[in-house]
Amino acid sequence: MTVKELAETLSLTVLAGKDSLNRPVTGGYTGDLLSWVMARLPENAAWLTVMGNINAVAVASLKDAACIILTDSAPLDEQARDKARELDLAVLTSRKNSYELGLKLAELLG
Repeated sequence: MTVKELAETLSLTVLAGKDSLNRPVTGGYTGDLLSWVMARLPENAAWLTVMGNINAVAVASLKDAACIILTDSAPLDEQARDKARELDLAVLTSRKNSYELGLKLAELLG
């Protein structure tokens, strides 16, 4: 499944990284403690978090995540949006919480 297909299926809104929507998503990870996520986020994963700051973008880039999905309508700050665009990292958003979205992601990626 690609980031674009994931966005369409889960009704996610793309905030940044529109040129990277064809990237494959092979798994998911949920977490908000950046040091914890940095040690565990799998490559090509969709990362579910409420952390919409530049540090989250740095962690996702370092770990080569497929995308960041901001849950609970968490905001993406302007500095993070600019960096995500520069790195061509897809950042999406959802009104759903991490639990709800994680269940749906697990169903999709089975």
